[in-house]
Amino acid sequence: MTRPPSGEVTTLTIHIPVQFKRRGGRRLILTPDGVTSPLSPPPAVDDTMLKLLIKAHRWRRRIESGKARSITDLAAQEKVTIAYVGRVLNLTCLAPDIVSAILDGRQPRGLSVNAMLKDVTAGWDRQRQAWGFSAG
Repeated sequence: MTRPPSGEVTTLTIHIPVQFKRRGGRRLILTPDGVTSPLSPPPAVDDTMLKLLIKAHRWRRRIESGKARSITDLAAQEKVTIAYVGRVLNLTCLAPDIVSAILDGRQPRGLSVNAMLKDVTAGWDRQRQAWGFSAG
């Protein structure tokens, strides 16, 4: 390595492709696949995702037990929109291995509650593919 003549300033620029995301109220640094970052904590249980799964199953039990007569009735009881209740209840149709991964904090990096609420596909294989889970 050669040194610049005294008094001359050199600049070295390094580009590292990273993404900054928020998940569960925490900031994460997402690095390219296969590269670990000492600044980014290992996957952990996403409290927001966990609470939403619990809410989905609790709401489903309320409808099945008759405590809420319909999705419309449940939405009125919870003071939320019917559309939101429908999206949350769709989470009760997740593949069992996806639920286990979420409970253990092994969900793919970058998976968000919003992505899950946006589109819960009918087939378990399509769920795994859409959200980056390995085949179960």
